Amino acid sequence: MSVDAAAGPQIDPGGIDLSDRDFWVCPPAERHAVFDVLRRESPFAFFAEPEVPMLESGPGYYAVTRYADLDAISSQPAVFCSGEGAVSITDIPADLNEFYGSLISMDDPRHAKIRRIVSKVFTPRMLEQLVGSVHQITEDVLDAARRKAEAGDGSIDVVADIAAPIPLRVICDLMGVPDEDRALILATSNIVLSGGDPELIENQDDPLTAFLEAGMALAGVMERLAAERLERPTDDLTTALAMTEVDGERLSHAEIASFFILLLVAGNETTRNAISQGVLALSEHPEQCARWMSDPSLTRTAVEEIVRWTSPITWMRRTATQDGELNGFRFRAGDKFLLFYAAANRDPAVFADPHVFDLARDPNPHVGFGGHGPHFCLGAHLARREIAVTFQALLDRLPDLEVTGEPDRLRSSFVNGIKRLPARLTGAR
Repeated sequence: MSVDAAAGPQIDPGGIDLSDRDFWVCPPAERHAVFDVLRRESPFAFFAEPEVPMLESGPGYYAVTRYADLDAISSQPAVFCSGEGAVSITDIPADLNEFYGSLISMDDPRHAKIRRIVSKVFTPRMLEQLVGSVHQITEDVLDAARRKAEAGDGSIDVVADIAAPIPLRVICDLMGVPDEDRALILATSNIVLSGGDPELIENQDDPLTAFLEAGMALAGVMERLAAERLERPTDDLTTALAMTEVDGERLSHAEIASFFILLLVAGNETTRNAISQGVLALSEHPEQCARWMSDPSLTRTAVEEIVRWTSPITWMRRTATQDGELNGFRFRAGDKFLLFYAAANRDPAVFADPHVFDLARDPNPHVGFGGHGPHFCLGAHLARREIAVTFQALLDRLPDLEVTGEPDRLRSSFVNGIKRLPARLTGAR
């Protein structure tokens, strides 16, 4: 790919490879220029699977980049299943697939059963009770960032000092994770969601072992907590999940541990990256930041636009269960499809001026929390509230926040992540 300052990215469709890890650290404008080409010229482009040590790669996958195609696939879970693998392109053993994917990598009837149990306690009403806690956590974190800046030269890291601790503390408080376990939770969740980034996975010859060990450590924390809550119930979500029955069935300790890993993906990592990417977007569009600061009523639409613009989870996988046809494209049973939410969220057939960051965009039917169908994100309500509270507090308490350098992007196709984002507080003494 080459870039001409006047003409924009010049893209050779034959040279596109979404399985190339280097592609995912290039500037977002270049990535979205590639998605534009694929939507127009090859909406079901076929790519070879990335090579993963210790695993056997399959024949390849189709990249779904049009909103209508993604929506149709998401809405037909019987035809395009999740149980063969939703969070890994390469097939992994069934027990690992279910453990790491939790509800995301299940199909009915088991998916429906477990989702009913989880939904019975993971309700908007219950989450609303967390709002006061979210406010307090956000204020504590931002005050700590201010103190750090004032104790030094004014510099902070948006990720480490703001975006990472807020959702992690919310999820750990929600689940009742003791303070002494939280450093382990952060370190191991970073490995699970690393996408194989060499900075986070030291042994590149055996990344699968690192994933397994991190997952086992997370599971160990939650299985211990679930057992403790059955003996000594408290008012946290772990207790509710361990005690709740639907049709005489409860979640096993292993299922609770698996759901916790899902929360770390859907409730922690996505919110973390929506916050860090949102700060970056506001820095790159200062007129939108000023607009929001002068009109706090924009918060509802601003949150949706940040999620659309950043698309924290880039894709999910589905696998065809039968031969068929979709919008003129013929597929066969066993074909893999990667639903590129990031591409669908810039589809001009749905979004006017899709490459314009507009905090007042309304309507905004983005798929940042998944497409229609049974796998729509259970934690979307919580994520929206966390993002809203965080940015309202940022604009109020840290109006002098200024991004000072380029983001250090995660080398992952799955999570649109930032590892570091340097900034300073210009008012720090």
